[in-house]
Amino acid sequence: MGDLGSGANGLPRPAEGNNKSINPAAVEMLEIAQCEGISTAFSRADEMKPCPIGSSGACCRVCYMGPCRLTGKDAESTMTGVCGATLPTVAARSLARAVAAGTAAHSDHGRDLAMTLMAVAKGEAPGYEIKDVRKLMAVAGHMGIPTQGRAVKDVTLDVATRALSNFGQQTGELTYVSRAPKKRQEIWRGLGVVPRGIDREVVQLMHATHMGVDQDAEHILQQAVRTALGDGWGGSMLATDISDILFETPKPILSEVNLGVLKEDEVNVVVHGHEPTLSEMIVAASMDPELIAMAQAKGAKGINLAGICCTANEILMRHGIPPAGNFLDQELAVMTGVVDAMVVDVQCIMQALVRLSERYHTKVITTSPKAMIQGATHIQFNEHDALGTAKRIIQAAIENYPNRSKKPRIPNHSSDLVAGFSHEYIEYMLGGRYRASFRPLNDAIIDGRIQGAVAIVGCNNARTPHDKSHFELTKEFIANDYLVVETGCGALASAKYGMLLGEAMEHAGPGLRSICEATGMPPVLHLGSCVDNSRILTILTAMVEEGGLGEDISDLPAVGLAPEWMSEKALSIATYCAASGAYVLMGVTSPVKSSQSVVDLLSTGWEEKYGGKLEFETDPVRTFEKSVDHIQKKRKALGIDTKKERVLFDMEARRELSV
Repeated sequence: MGDLGSGANGLPRPAEGNNKSINPAAVEMLEIAQCEGISTAFSRADEMKPCPIGSSGACCRVCYMGPCRLTGKDAESTMTGVCGATLPTVAARSLARAVAAGTAAHSDHGRDLAMTLMAVAKGEAPGYEIKDVRKLMAVAGHMGIPTQGRAVKDVTLDVATRALSNFGQQTGELTYVSRAPKKRQEIWRGLGVVPRGIDREVVQLMHATHMGVDQDAEHILQQAVRTALGDGWGGSMLATDISDILFETPKPILSEVNLGVLKEDEVNVVVHGHEPTLSEMIVAASMDPELIAMAQAKGAKGINLAGICCTANEILMRHGIPPAGNFLDQELAVMTGVVDAMVVDVQCIMQALVRLSERYHTKVITTSPKAMIQGATHIQFNEHDALGTAKRIIQAAIENYPNRSKKPRIPNHSSDLVAGFSHEYIEYMLGGRYRASFRPLNDAIIDGRIQGAVAIVGCNNARTPHDKSHFELTKEFIANDYLVVETGCGALASAKYGMLLGEAMEHAGPGLRSICEATGMPPVLHLGSCVDNSRILTILTAMVEEGGLGEDISDLPAVGLAPEWMSEKALSIATYCAASGAYVLMGVTSPVKSSQSVVDLLSTGWEEKYGGKLEFETDPVRTFEKSVDHIQKKRKALGIDTKKERVLFDMEARRELSV
């Protein structure tokens, strides 16, 4: 792999020589933190060494005869816990419980959106409306709900009812299983891993991993697969579709990213978390003339809204609201001294924010009944009075504006980006309004101008340099003619260094660049938030159905990477992608490395069963090499591994062509 970007062609230059972050804004704030003795996730990661036993999956804590630590050279073959549990059982159980938690998080997100959709259908959620009727009708079609001649509110009610039934049903199959390629459905049914109901699979997996229940590593992992599929082809896919229905399907939009988007002379409200039902109303409230006038009366020029983490992606791709950063930037935003309110809901929110805010004036406002933080202000969000709640939150930020006590320290770093490439827009971009199709993409892969597709997703992790693997891998893949799609914090990482701009074509290989220039498509596509990894599944399915690249997702020359992952949600995503036929590589560490048999089950074992596999690779260079090897193997299996020369037919040759 090459060196970090040079900053040529107007693209931002990553910070060099820093082992914490390549984000120059983060480096600037971390230097301040070090000088002033401020604790951050970066410094705490240095002080708190990870437990080598627990982090490798060798510690069992599912009963209170332990914890039992299964360590040593021969632990896999000779050691057991007090109950006799072997190391493979312990490691598989640990991974499976993480998958259950990740699935629960994403699916609860989907449930809340489905309940909001139900309230909209019943007229009980003022402020919300159906903004994408076309998407509503498409979703109804996927669900087998009739639409012809029916009122929008009636179709909406049926869609919401069907969506909610996916969570509680006890038998049958999840609705969206039918959206997978036919061959993939047959594989799942043959292996008995089709999810019945989202909640049922989570509960069964938690039961199975209780002390004294399932004690066969392969069988435990099979139930983990079934649960994770309930995330990818259930809760997350429903969340994405319903968000599009309520808030509109994303299309490309220009914005900017990094801590430099905060403004010294305006009330800064930063929304952080994952649920768009709240953030959409915060956007609306921030534009209220009365609240703007109130802010001006306090001495501010106006109200500036910014985002952190996946909430940032939600309001970015639909409104162009600029992200202040990704997961590891949340504390650094507070340290600028200009965040008047950090508004949080669920997932990836550091408890340290409250203690840090005590050094500044920032008001940390929790909003979800599921998540409170000791010392924070709680203003509970209610979708039945959504705009009213949002206005109260904005008003609290305005009232806090005069309390700024520190000299503003906003890093002068921000970068332009283009976000919002939904499945629907990519299809339109490739074929136009009346000939929307993935055919041009498939053809470009078949003829070798694009070698394959790479999804680079996932979190940041304070135990690896912030943004570095995301950026370096993205830059290397596009240089070698691989189209890259990104979601979540990974997408925001690339955005900071100009990778989500058309100008990134300057780094692209000649084949990929030719396609991008012909279609107007940048070489790196922003697909949304974490739950929007489901968009990747629908894109891969569309490529299969378009033809020419095999009969299943497992045939495609594609890989999925999470080089800086840290959350249980990432393990759920990785599991459902592997079970859908993808090769998935995750960085930083392996949570099952203590058991070679579990490592083998996730890799060769799953590849034999599902056609996809999950591996953990800490070296980004090896990640790139393994990805390329896999994609080239798939190209060879499809018979498209040799570059095809373009042939120009003369009139005589044309006459010989059969019609």
